[in-house]
Amino acid sequence: MNVQETIQKLNELELQEFAYGHAMGILSYDDETVAPRGSVVPRGKTMGVLSELSYKLSTGDGARKILDALKEHYDELSPEDKRRTDLREKRMRELRAIPVEEYVAYSELLNEAGNVWREAKNKSDYKLFEPYLGKIIDAQKRFAGLVRPDMDPYDYCLDQYEEGLTQEKCEAFFGTLRAHIVPLLEKIRAAEPIDDSFLATPFPAEAQRELSKKLMALEGLPEDNCILGEVEHPFTTGFSKYDVRITTHYYEDAFLSSMYSVIHEGGHALYDLHSDDRFCFTSLEGGVSMGVHESQSRFYENIIGRSREFVDLVYPEIIRLCPALAAHSEEELWRAANVAKPSLIRTEADELTYPLHIMVRYEMEKAMIKGDVKTSELPQMWNALYKEYLGIDVPDDKNGILQDSHWSGGGIGYFPSYALGSAYGAQLLHKMGEEFDVKEAIRTAQIAKISGWLEDRIWKYGSLYKPSELMEKAFGGPFDPAYYTDYLERKFTEVYGL
Repeated sequence: MNVQETIQKLNELELQEFAYGHAMGILSYDDETVAPRGSVVPRGKTMGVLSELSYKLSTGDGARKILDALKEHYDELSPEDKRRTDLREKRMRELRAIPVEEYVAYSELLNEAGNVWREAKNKSDYKLFEPYLGKIIDAQKRFAGLVRPDMDPYDYCLDQYEEGLTQEKCEAFFGTLRAHIVPLLEKIRAAEPIDDSFLATPFPAEAQRELSKKLMALEGLPEDNCILGEVEHPFTTGFSKYDVRITTHYYEDAFLSSMYSVIHEGGHALYDLHSDDRFCFTSLEGGVSMGVHESQSRFYENIIGRSREFVDLVYPEIIRLCPALAAHSEEELWRAANVAKPSLIRTEADELTYPLHIMVRYEMEKAMIKGDVKTSELPQMWNALYKEYLGIDVPDDKNGILQDSHWSGGGIGYFPSYALGSAYGAQLLHKMGEEFDVKEAIRTAQIAKISGWLEDRIWKYGSLYKPSELMEKAFGGPFDPAYYTDYLERKFTEVYGL
């Protein structure tokens, strides 16, 4: 095949792969949102069949011939097609190393594990979920050994979510954060506490749904391409730049939970919705890594959403929908939304203590993959780390080891990307601030100006560049976590009047 024929064959292959992924993604989204509990059996069968077909498509002779032809013509390829070739070679190596029967069985395991996790969380009974987590950990270790026997198994897990991330880099990064967050927390403990008790004011779910629509409109999420569902644990699924689903969970006595979930997931959606058109239905469409993805979601949630300017912006709508909150000013709401104190639930954690929640999970995952802890001992380890890192006691499994859905979906290695994304976001804010007044853009509801800057530096490139390359281009230099720690120190000094 010549170059043109090879690229045409590649396009056809990637479109077929997209179709299988799209179909399985729709099934997974349906499972999380509206599917009846009893649907797990037929869905598991369908997922097994589709995953096997997808596996064979991506590893078969046809795909192998296309990859060989791409490598033969590599010097003639465009930068975009070279990147597609590199990604395909990596994916081919991973898939071909895993026996098809194990690949299919793992897909079916995750389908069942998600349902068991939800039941276990509702009952606050870790023992229900423990056998599934054990199988998932064993599978992750097995796959790491098959695909990259030369790599530490947990480094392999980290690399799946943030290409190039290692335990060595995590240790240095978390060490920097700990050195700044711990003393800042001590200053806050000595400061006058902020009253946030009024945040428990009853806010009807139907009124919160109306607020969600307002928030999505402010973020610039197109109604024709993005919808909002309701789930136990909020997430975003990006099928393509034309179809992104975000989700939330409403608590009538904690309206900020959903408010910031919607803003957070909306940041993920904006990233997926703005890949360049030429990447559609190819391996370059969508976000390049979870660290970069989290940089966008946490930028919108925290840097924009928890800013004084944004709280002032949405305050009239909040008190319109919940008049009882009118007894509290914009400033009171802003301070309450930024209270920094150790808490049980990661997704409800304040911006300052959030990285400590991530460090707990990082230590847990390392121990799980290294085999340093038995699955039966994981709740005890979790509780001990929460006491050590956050100084709080965990009352039960629901508020402890079962609070996150990630491990039930095989997401071991995902969590560090949350903290890394927060740090990326702070450095993006610094760079953005060199070009225009970000606070003024928020104050005047010009969120589109911020989004346009991010689209030009991040979103439009999809997966064209490796994460580190993309971020260095956006930063105009190397990544430096000092921008993040400086940001946290400035913000919480203002919030608490330190």
